[in-house]
Amino acid sequence: MPEIVRFKAFCLERYKHENNMTGKDTIRLFNQFGVLDYLGSFYDVLHTFGDKYIVEDIEQFIKERQTA
Repeated sequence: MPEIVRFKAFCLERYKHENNMTGKDTIRLFNQFGVLDYLGSFYDVLHTFGDKYIVEDIEQFIKERQTA
């Protein structure tokens, strides 16, 4: 379980950095769209990918939920 928490923190930090966001704004966005739950649910697959892929995947995940 601690590895999943570290993975979520890593993803949050990478997304924050790539999008020039504050930590507060990033966590608000992640909570709004359920990103942390998504990352936990698909940890087994996602943690094998690089950070660029993960950030793009998160962006796609959020985009799909914004249009739904």
